[in-house]
Amino acid sequence: MTSSLKQKAAYGAWKSPITADLIVSESIGLGGIASDGDSLYWLERRPSEGGRNVLVRRHSDGGVEDVTPAGYNVRNRVHEYGGAAFTVADGRVYFSNFADGRLYRQNLQNLGGEPEAITPEGEWRYADFRVDGTRSRLIGVREDHRGDGEAKNEIVAVGFDGTVEVLVSGSDFYASPRLSPDGQTLAWLSWNHPNLPWDGTELWTAQVTDSGRLTAPKKITGGTAESVFGPQWSPDGVLYFVSDRASWWNLYRQGDHGVEPLFPLNAEFATPQWVFGMSTYTFLSAERLVCTYTQRGLWQLATLNPKSRRLQNLETPYSQISSLTAHGHRLAFLGASATESSAFLLMDLDEGEVEVLRRSTTLEIDPGYLSQPQPIEFPTGEGATAYGFFYPPKNRDYDPLEGEKPPLLVKSHGGPTAAASSALRLSVQYWTSRGFAFLDVNYRGSTGFGRDYRQALDGQWGIADVEDCANGAEFLAQQGWVDGDRLAITGSSAGGYTTLAALTFRDTFKAGASYYGISDLEALATDTHKFESRYLDRLVGPYPEDKERYMARSPIHFTDRLSCPVVFFQGLEDKVVPPNQAERMVEALREKGLPVAYVPFEGESHGFRQAANIKRALEAEFYFYSRVFGYEPAEAIEPLEIENMD
Repeated sequence: MTSSLKQKAAYGAWKSPITADLIVSESIGLGGIASDGDSLYWLERRPSEGGRNVLVRRHSDGGVEDVTPAGYNVRNRVHEYGGAAFTVADGRVYFSNFADGRLYRQNLQNLGGEPEAITPEGEWRYADFRVDGTRSRLIGVREDHRGDGEAKNEIVAVGFDGTVEVLVSGSDFYASPRLSPDGQTLAWLSWNHPNLPWDGTELWTAQVTDSGRLTAPKKITGGTAESVFGPQWSPDGVLYFVSDRASWWNLYRQGDHGVEPLFPLNAEFATPQWVFGMSTYTFLSAERLVCTYTQRGLWQLATLNPKSRRLQNLETPYSQISSLTAHGHRLAFLGASATESSAFLLMDLDEGEVEVLRRSTTLEIDPGYLSQPQPIEFPTGEGATAYGFFYPPKNRDYDPLEGEKPPLLVKSHGGPTAAASSALRLSVQYWTSRGFAFLDVNYRGSTGFGRDYRQALDGQWGIADVEDCANGAEFLAQQGWVDGDRLAITGSSAGGYTTLAALTFRDTFKAGASYYGISDLEALATDTHKFESRYLDRLVGPYPEDKERYMARSPIHFTDRLSCPVVFFQGLEDKVVPPNQAERMVEALREKGLPVAYVPFEGESHGFRQAANIKRALEAEFYFYSRVFGYEPAEAIEPLEIENMD
């Protein structure tokens, strides 16, 4: 379509084929891929089924079928965020069911039958299991919620007959129990408060006796200032892992004379371990390792020969790569690019051919409606540089009105230990195809830029991240790329806190949206789950010793500084950020007379999974800005009740 045939319309008023209905009806979440024999297995989170996680199997002939029947949700809540909820071996799958937390076994030869419960009913959660076939058991992580105190985490063996034996205990947290190929050695990660796994972990091994117990435990590496990630055994029995002992998450192995680096590089070969079972490398053979690493937010696939220590990049169109697993002589992984949504892919490394196994969406969007992310760098506080991905407005059918600049929506990602992605997300294109510019900020504290950048947020949460989001928006306005009078900010969870802090303590933004965001740091420090209960010790300071700092950085205590509209979205069953955090903020804005809207969702916890709620939140936020910034949406949207708007 030529420019002469385009319509002229205000930014925000462009009609787009990327609708909320389209996004939720045609999209699924993908994760947890595994290989067993000739078959591949992965999880599909289906919003159309209430967010249920379904385990599916792909046969060697390409046929795909559901493994877990209706009524079962393959998910766990260990560390609240879960992950690694299933394992498969020798024609049987073992999985955690979300409703009751029990482990189940299902014979893959009898998919029509009901799964069989292995563990008893009780207040236990299970994750990250591997099959110890020689001893007829599973080895994994159990979280015990019996009693009134803090949950207890352990590495346990669960016999196929349901008996449970504790193998390792005493630390606050455990992850990644991995049995050597000969079954004689177990490796695992552990860490203690106040660290989180990206701060400091320890890598241990122990010998496994004939009776299945552990003996001669030995710490390989790690501590309070070294983060170890993803231990794996090579086919010839050598222990590999990722460590940031030299400032960047790089690959190492346990050699004859201690820990050996494989290929030092100013790049990250790992991501923060928010969930179990993350995989950034895998072995095709003892002489061939496949890995992925990131530089400046862009991921690269590569092969590494452990003997020659030669790294060779593989050319692919994907800039977001994860969940690597070997499937025979081929590589299965989750990949996405700026123009392709995430998909499970099967790559023949010798031929270079890539087969699509399953896409997160079947939608095919005309490129004329897709905005390409542009990596940017900009100056920020204390002479530092911050990063982000900028998406200009893009719609093949429209030109803007003469002299108008687009409104900008700034995204502060969650975590805050996480990172912005360059992968195609229709939830971003929803905005840009309607005439918004979009900035996804990798503020100080984000991963992918080395340990120093990650720790630049220590003691500075609510300051450095807010500076970077505000400075990113102001940088774009100074360049003339966006309208400096129509800047909005949005974020979820920790990103919601950055959003609320930016709206409270800066005057850069004219509106914002908080998705289950934190408004009261003190309440978070005293009312959250075990995994994150000491997170703020590093990000803010020890509590209650630094109580005044918590008070000074909590938006709930400074609503008098707010002077712009805010909309809140909240799951009513959220245990990570309880609803009272949002509700107290809403009440304060209501009393002050500021425009405010509150959208609570029953049945949702920390993150929305139900299709109707995902749709409602996206459309409601867009409607909210239409009232604030004065544009008329091109399509009919269910109105949002905004108090004090008049």
